[in-house]
Amino acid sequence: MIRQIALVVITVVALSSCGSKKQTTYKNSQNQFDRNTDAGMLSAPEIRALPADTGNFVQFQIANTGEYINTFAAIAQEEMRIYGIPASITLAQGILESGSGKGKLTLKTNNHFGIKCHVGWDGDFDFHDDDTQGECFRKYNHPLHSFRDHSIFLTSRSRYAFLFNYRKGDYKKWAHGLQKAGYATDRKYSQKLISIIERYRLNMYDREVLRNQTHRKQKRKKHIQLAHVVQKGDTLYAISKRYALSVEALMKLNKLNDTNIMVGQILKIRTEQPR
Repeated sequence: MIRQIALVVITVVALSSCGSKKQTTYKNSQNQFDRNTDAGMLSAPEIRALPADTGNFVQFQIANTGEYINTFAAIAQEEMRIYGIPASITLAQGILESGSGKGKLTLKTNNHFGIKCHVGWDGDFDFHDDDTQGECFRKYNHPLHSFRDHSIFLTSRSRYAFLFNYRKGDYKKWAHGLQKAGYATDRKYSQKLISIIERYRLNMYDREVLRNQTHRKQKRKKHIQLAHVVQKGDTLYAISKRYALSVEALMKLNKLNDTNIMVGQILKIRTEQPR
């Protein structure tokens, strides 16, 4: 008996970035991946383990868009933490530009973002037909280098500088901004990025990064820098007890050689609020 299997097809034609005249095509289809919004994760068959970076070229196969997202989401989030580019934008561009990791250019170059060689590129390269035959594209031995180079590419070129004035969680502005800056000449480029982000709820990865950053900021606020103005009758011991510090810690913080203090002297106090 032949079992019928429903296939969900997402067609993504790799788009060359930065002034490319080629337009992408994105065919909407039924979403086959269950989502657990409470857990904030996309459910797919597996997360492909990236091979070790040995310096040799790695041809990395991806089965589908869900696997692509689950495999590269953590990498996109790390790039967001370091460079400030929304993880949702990085993932959506990777999906669109690389055909979810299955495009011909990506398979032979590990180039997930269609970045051409450009003046000053001294890394490896390969040729691929795009606007014209045999154009030069950057080649990476490992997919990780493509994601990092994408971050460096956007942060090091002045025409993309205005993007970093946008909120990190505003993927719509980032998508429109990339099109405005000329990452691609496809008039629907921003719409396609937004469609991918909303279809796969990629902005949940942005929220996770921003939520963790907020938590760390709040945690740091528990350590408050205070100042105490020495009053008549104050002793270093009494002040240390008042702020739950040791005399030694108070002396070290204020670079005191002894316990003698003067009225009107300002002492730095570092204390910790209750958790």
